[in-house]
Amino acid sequence: MKAKILLVDDDELLRGILASMLSEYTVIEASNGREAVDLYKKHRPDLVLMDVMMPLMDGVAATKLILEENPNAKVLAITAFAPIRGQEMLDAGALGIISKPITRKRLNEIVQRYLDMSR
Repeated sequence: MKAKILLVDDDELLRGILASMLSEYTVIEASNGREAVDLYKKHRPDLVLMDVMMPLMDGVAATKLILEENPNAKVLAITAFAPIRGQEMLDAGALGIISKPITRKRLNEIVQRYLDMSR
């Protein structure tokens, strides 16, 4: 069975590119933090890739709510603003930070490492 990944980013084009890079997984897409929390509760994905800066609800708030729902959830921040907002995501409970831009090979290596890890 393919692992489920919740991919959260307000940039539709980038979300599409990242989803295609993760084609070996079942990818569920959300365009903001509020949608991400709802989809997390519905689908219980194996891993969440969470953008930080989004409208309606940012990645920090969404990460906190997902971890309230499931303390064992695996959330990784995926951001172009790692030096600025990365620590906030780690403080909120994210396991790590992926900096944009990223190659398909590197993204899949990171995703697989966190999927293999038990929380």
